Amino acid sequence: MRCHLEKPFGFSQWYYDERNVLLVEVIDDEGESGWGECYGPASVIQAAVDTFYAPRILGLNLFDTEAIWSHMWRQSLDFARAGIMMAGMSGIDMALWDLKGKKLGLSVSQLMGGVMRSEVPCYATGMYFRDMEEDILLESLVQEGVGYAEQGFEAMKIKIGKNIAFDERLIAAMRKALPDITLAADSNHAYDLPEAIRIAQVLDEHNYLWFEEPLSPECPNTFRQLQDKCQTAIATGECEQTRFGFRKLLEKGGVQLVQADLGYCGGPSEAIKIRNLASSWGINMIPHVWGTQLNLAAATHFLATAYHEPGRAESKRLLLEYDRTENPLRDEMFKVGIDVTEGKATVPATPGLGVEIDPNMLTKYRVHSTEANL
Repeated sequence: MRCHLEKPFGFSQWYYDERNVLLVEVIDDEGESGWGECYGPASVIQAAVDTFYAPRILGLNLFDTEAIWSHMWRQSLDFARAGIMMAGMSGIDMALWDLKGKKLGLSVSQLMGGVMRSEVPCYATGMYFRDMEEDILLESLVQEGVGYAEQGFEAMKIKIGKNIAFDERLIAAMRKALPDITLAADSNHAYDLPEAIRIAQVLDEHNYLWFEEPLSPECPNTFRQLQDKCQTAIATGECEQTRFGFRKLLEKGGVQLVQADLGYCGGPSEAIKIRNLASSWGINMIPHVWGTQLNLAAATHFLATAYHEPGRAESKRLLLEYDRTENPLRDEMFKVGIDVTEGKATVPATPGLGVEIDPNMLTKYRVHSTEANL
């Protein structure tokens, strides 16, 4: 699926002028279907799903999600322990959870172990960069944040990593404008270690909740060095996959919040294992969410079932990422989506993921489709 954006937006690494996503539909022999999505380069992942994984799982029992995951893992273990093929596995796994829930008449959160909460608090992700003079951009981003607060969001995440001077100004300006709002900052691995230490100390000064992707995912040893120099929690993980990858990440130390993406990390099946692994380190997991209502729904169910670490009588908020950038693939392509009102997402109680694609919109945004059959 693909759509072009009216107003391109950017972050520390590049600018977007379109949105792309690969959707996966799994249909059983009675005609019931489940849907999932993959995070990453859609056309490349599509080849992995269509030509490699689909022929190897057609005909298996749809209820055997764990066995199917393990079968896919073993089939590609020698050359795809991480990367775009794992993204393909993630979309298939998500679709199987959706389908299994529909067949059993249970929501995905019920399948995951039980609903702990009927609403999940959200944080608004926005404040992306636009091509304008920095003083004007700064004012625009602050006003965007104020707008989210007026909509009822009690938490939000800004983008940093443009340049050190601008980032410091933005961090301070957002806190001044929103003194009572929970704020986090995401640099999308823009900094080297000295720069990250400098920015982390500014985040400390202005009471930000977490510092996301401060450093390159290729340099996990530096997370521990950064965390030793600041109070703000270090968050990362959207680039990581499987419990094995997260084990290596957490063993290095420094990471205080795990952010696996259910459309990339291995799907809901693997996300539960990653959460359990993080829990053994006393660390919470809140999913990275980017894409359509499918990934948003999967993350909503995931957080509806979450226990927070270390646990206490007054529950700790585990925030759902709610991307507010332009995205017709999320906002126009579904007849039923996740209801987010006053900054809170209602957990679907209907079978499966609880969201429904509009076939007309599916046709509108479809670029290329493939189908595998027995």
